Amino acid sequence: MAGRLLALSARSIKARPVPLGAAGAHSNPALDATRAMIGNREIVGYGMNGQPHYYDRSDIPLPAIRWKEATADIKCLREKEKGDWRQLSMEEKKALYRASFKLTYSEFKAPTGEWKQIVGASLMLVSVALWFYMAVRVVTRVPLPDSFSEEKQQAQLRRILDLHVNPITGLSSQWDYEKDDWKK
Repeated sequence: MAGRLLALSARSIKARPVPLGAAGAHSNPALDATRAMIGNREIVGYGMNGQPHYYDRSDIPLPAIRWKEATADIKCLREKEKGDWRQLSMEEKKALYRASFKLTYSEFKAPTGEWKQIVGASLMLVSVALWFYMAVRVVTRVPLPDSFSEEKQQAQLRRILDLHVNPITGLSSQWDYEKDDWKK
């Protein structure tokens, strides 16, 4: 029994999964769905998470598939690039680059100005909140209680002093009861 398990595990190690671009993998339904999704673009690498998607990202600078599908002009340029690169003109090199990548590294790392939208939306939300606050204050404004008037506050202070409230450290400790005035 152990020998049979060992033989099965050895066989499974030898059997390797067929990569997406390999010959003979055309009967794979996952490959057919992938081909339907990416079209005639060439799979050139592992990419992010092994999926054949195109991303312009600085942490994964080489996407799994090319940006454009292979046209007759691009195929001709790819054959020409297998030779001496000094024979290629600058326009041909740029055409090859743009067939493989949508943006250059500096183009996708360039600031987009998105911060302006974020700051503008934040300021608009703050202004709406302030207008809402002011509207609530106007609608729900209640007149101050009678005890906030100057004469009621003086009467309240006099009552605190007459009752000797907190005579050690409070207001009563600062009041001179013999002179009927604040201590100096």
